[in-house]
Parts: sequence; structure tokens; C-alpha cells
Amino acid sequence: MIADDSVGGTTANPARGEAGLRIGGVELVVRPSFAALVAAEQELGSLFALVERAAEGRLALAELVALLWHCLAERPEGLTRAGFAEGVTAAGLAQTTPVLRTLLAQILGGR
Repeated sequence: MIADDSVGGTTANPARGEAGLRIGGVELVVRPSFAALVAAEQELGSLFALVERAAEGRLALAELVALLWHCLAERPEGLTRAGFAEGVTAAGLAQTTPVLRTLLAQILGGR
């Protein structure tokens, strides 16, 4: 996990479909670009099925972490996927749910 507030520093732009996620004291930008969604789909399977599971409350934590990881606009130096997963877990569902909602809306609606 990262803990340096000087890393990152970019602000999410909701007009571009981005969302901000604070992990380990660092604000990360989550951007559902085409390349990011393709990478997520290669790992997780159909994004439509993922959206359905999320709507039914059956989205696994590992799926949430994978989707967010692939959609990070930039990964700060030293941030590993395991560290990111720990940070997402520490942040809790209250912080990650709005970001997930933004991503799912982008997957369904596109931009």
C-alpha cells in the first residue's frame, strides 16, 4: 500500500466519466477507458455479466478490485495490485461503492 500524499495528485473529472478514489492517503483517478475495460473483460469475463452480478449484489471483492485496478488512470510508483487490494479493503464499501457506480454507469451508457 502507498502512503505518500505527494504521489498522484490528479483530480478526477466527472465530465469525462472519471471518479476519484482515496487509497492510502492518495487520491487516484479511475477512468474507464476502452483499453482499461478490455483488460478488465479479459480477466473477469463479460462486463455485461459483471454489471448483472453487481446489480444483484453478487459482485465479489476480487472482481471489484480487478475492475478498479484496470481502470486506474495512473498507477503511482510502488503501488502493487496486492497493495491496492489492501487499500480498497481498508477504504471499505462506503468509499468504493460510488466509484463502482460511476464505472458501471459508464459501461452501460458509454461516453
